[in-house]
Amino acid sequence: MGDAMPVYQRIADDLRRQIDEGALAVGERIPSRSELKLAYEASDQTVDRAVRVLKAAGYAEGQFGRGVFVADRAPLGTLLRSTGAVDSPFAARITADGTALTWEATSTTTTATRRVAERLGIDPGDRVMCTHYEYLANRQPVQLATSWEPLAITEGTDVAFPERGPYARRGVRGRFAAIGIRVVRADELVGSRPATSPEAETLGCSPGQCVTVVERTHYDAEDRAVETSEVVVRADRWRLEYGLTFTS
Repeated sequence: MGDAMPVYQRIADDLRRQIDEGALAVGERIPSRSELKLAYEASDQTVDRAVRVLKAAGYAEGQFGRGVFVADRAPLGTLLRSTGAVDSPFAARITADGTALTWEATSTTTTATRRVAERLGIDPGDRVMCTHYEYLANRQPVQLATSWEPLAITEGTDVAFPERGPYARRGVRGRFAAIGIRVVRADELVGSRPATSPEAETLGCSPGQCVTVVERTHYDAEDRAVETSEVVVRADRWRLEYGLTFTS
C-alpha cells in the first residue's frame, strides 16, 4: 500500500522532526528550494507549500533576501491566572529570561459591536471605552490586548481612561473599587485561531500562525459585566498557567 500522505506534508513533517531533534538548530538556514526539490523529487509549488506549513506552525521564519531560518520557539513566559494574579487583561507575570515587561496603551471612545455588547450585557451601539494594549519585552511587542468598558458606568469618573488618571495601572478591581463598584468574579474563555495580518506583523509571526486568545469578562456583586477584554499571544511562545485553590 502506497504512502497516502501528500508530498508537501511529508517534507514539512521531516523538517519539523529535524528541528525538534536538533538537527536543524534555531537560527540555522532551512535547505533552499532547489535543495528540497532535489532531495524529495518535488516541484517548486510543493516545496513552497511545505515551507508555508512550517512558517504557519511557528517553526520557521523568512528573512528578506536571505532565505528561511529555524525560528526560536522557546516560551517567552507565562500568563498566570489565579485569584491573586493581576486582574488586568494583560496579566503577563514572568518571561523566560526574567526580562521585565512594559506596556503601552491608547484609549478611544467608540460604540459596542454586537459581540462586545453581548459580553457586556448592553445594546449594540452603546458607547464604550476601548483600550488597546501592547505588552513589550526588550521593546518588542509580545502580547496584544483590547479592553472594553461601558461608558454608562465610568464616564465622568476618575477611571474613565484605564491608562490615565490617579488610578491608572491598578487593574480592573482596583480601578472600579475607586468608584464604589466591587468586582467579585471574572469569567475566562480560552481558544485559538489564526493570526490576522496586523497581529502577525506586530507579534513577529506569519499571518495564519496559531495564536492563543483569552476572552475575560469582569462582573460586579450584582452580576453586571463591567469590563471585557481579549488577549492575543503567540501560541508557540506563551503558556497559560492556572492556579486553583480548593476549599472544603
